[in-house]
Amino acid sequence: MMRRKTHAVQIGDIPLGSDYPVRLQSMTNTNTMDTQATVAQCIRIIEAGGEYVRIAAQGVREAEQLAVIKKELHSRGYCNPLIADVHFNPKVAETAARIVEKVRINPGNYVDKKFSTPKTYADSEYAAELERIHERLTPLIKICKEYGTAIRIGSNHGSLSDRIVNRYGDTPQGMVESAMEFLRIFEAENFNQAVLSMKASNLRVVIESTRLLAERMTQEGLHYPLHLGVTEAGEGEDGRIKSAVGIGSLLMDGIGDTIRVSLTEAPEAEIPVALNILQACRLRMSKAEYISCPSCGRTLFDLQTTAAKIRERTSHLAGLKIGIMGCIVNGPGEMADADYGYVGAAPGKITLYKQREIVKRNIPEDKAVEELINLIKTSGDWIEN
Repeated sequence: MMRRKTHAVQIGDIPLGSDYPVRLQSMTNTNTMDTQATVAQCIRIIEAGGEYVRIAAQGVREAEQLAVIKKELHSRGYCNPLIADVHFNPKVAETAARIVEKVRINPGNYVDKKFSTPKTYADSEYAAELERIHERLTPLIKICKEYGTAIRIGSNHGSLSDRIVNRYGDTPQGMVESAMEFLRIFEAENFNQAVLSMKASNLRVVIESTRLLAERMTQEGLHYPLHLGVTEAGEGEDGRIKSAVGIGSLLMDGIGDTIRVSLTEAPEAEIPVALNILQACRLRMSKAEYISCPSCGRTLFDLQTTAAKIRERTSHLAGLKIGIMGCIVNGPGEMADADYGYVGAAPGKITLYKQREIVKRNIPEDKAVEELINLIKTSGDWIEN
């Protein structure tokens, strides 16, 4: 898998894109005016592994409050970049851009207005609207240049402007064009510290629009990083599966530089899911990985119990891959990617592998887990938990 090439965008002290790792982020759900609750939630996100924290800025008052939140976080030793989430009001974005490291704006509602009845745009009217957007967007760009603030252009399927819908429909193409209009203004103003995203709750829309955006940028010689996420994914297993399919599909295409898993749960619960997605795509190994078979009639030991014992002892060994296979029929071949293998050889007997090589044969099952741990230790791959 070849990752899509982008230029780097500097977001505080944690740059995004280029050859940097895919970054993790989440968003607070507290009242932004409640400093202590918001700070506490930011800290939980950061300690869970979040690199960026996004905070809603509903109005100028909330945007100004970001300075208080940032100061309190710094006083407690947390200096991760903050992102202001802004809709509708350019003044809010301009205020926040002087405080935080990145501002997210929605091209569907940053300048455009909704009309009670559909409006048809002649080419001249459409061009005039683009000029108006350029004029209204320029002050934010100048502030971001001055303060070193990045911008995310975040197209949402549910909030495309009437102007875009009139010309392109409520479609992935419309989402892409909405973002590209803003990006072309950035280019005209020589501002390249931007990230783009295509968000929807419909997986097909997320995947199609993001792939189309990446293709469109390539055609125009642009190499901006992309933020991935499935908005309103839900909660529990449903939200996790939906996020894994949407985000994972794009990551396996080599697309994506930062991700947010949107769950109807505590924000810090999103980070482990994001880490699991990255690990499944082999983009960031944050824990041990287990390659274990589902069991069948050939299985020679209790796979579920044994896998739990091995996981309990080894889960802290980040990046280590351990195969736990019930028999020798498929075991050695299916776990060929593993660093170590635990394979049923006969009833009550286990054979241990280091990569594809047999190290010890026919170990009594009651001693095999301990022997596996000793093998990992003597091979130099053990660290204390």
